[in-house]
Amino acid sequence: MKDERTAAVQRMQDHIERHLYERITMADLASAALFSPWYSYRLFRELTGLTPAAYARRLRLSRSAVELKRGDRTITDVAFAYGFGSVDGYVRAFFREFGRTPGDFARSPTPIMLFHPYGVQYQQPRKEPIDMDTMQYVCVTPIHKPRRKAIIKRGRTAADYWAYCEEVGCDVWGTLLSMDSLCGEPVCLWLPAAYRAPGTSTYVQGVEVGIYYDGPVPEGFDVIELPEADYLMFQGQPFAERDFGQAIQFVQGAADRYDPAVLGYEWSTRSPRIQLEPKGERGYIEFRPVQVHSQAMPSPSRSSLEL
Repeated sequence: MKDERTAAVQRMQDHIERHLYERITMADLASAALFSPWYSYRLFRELTGLTPAAYARRLRLSRSAVELKRGDRTITDVAFAYGFGSVDGYVRAFFREFGRTPGDFARSPTPIMLFHPYGVQYQQPRKEPIDMDTMQYVCVTPIHKPRRKAIIKRGRTAADYWAYCEEVGCDVWGTLLSMDSLCGEPVCLWLPAAYRAPGTSTYVQGVEVGIYYDGPVPEGFDVIELPEADYLMFQGQPFAERDFGQAIQFVQGAADRYDPAVLGYEWSTRSPRIQLEPKGERGYIEFRPVQVHSQAMPSPSRSSLEL
């Protein structure tokens, strides 16, 4: 019964995502959930902590903030594009959500807490065995990262994503999404001992910024400096979102078994290991730090592991 309830709420979340810029009724969501409107409403609130209307409103406001940050559209255009009936109503809702007016944020887009919901069916780690027939390859690409800074939120003892969310909360990602990053998106880092403060976690989340960055830093975040470094980027094949757990396990297993000497490298412990947000359309991506092998031979710029 629990899986059926979770699947129903996931279908409602998916419906909201697909129709975010349209009018969404409780009847529409009930049709997606395959339950009565009353029961669908109660179930959605129980599993997400929000009513469907509040969930959709927060998601629209966060997407609208990203539009304002880009600076391509006026506040009026954004308000109506995201389903608000008036500019005044949009301004009030934006202020209640973020504590700033849209105009103020557009002029000075400092970090805010964006709403970045996770599908209810993805909120617990998956333990099922990997289906090797559906996971076939991992691409390995040498990547060079410049000297840079990282604005990070530390945990206490976390060594992976799930423990980090329990310690810090998953909402950190919403703040990170509102910040500019060198690679265009937030990152998750496994920090070597040299970058960990006493009593803090190995696993952190943050954004990479330029070495001369002197902009705002959210309260409770730290800034660390990272050296110029070489990495091997491991990228798996695209996957169905429900299979994200298996996709991560498969790529990490391939990286654990990989011998970097075939590309003229050896593993390095001087830089953090890096993880990007798992997105099914591009495959899971993880960066492992390397250094030139003492007996390195010329190597190709890209290779694939057929597994």
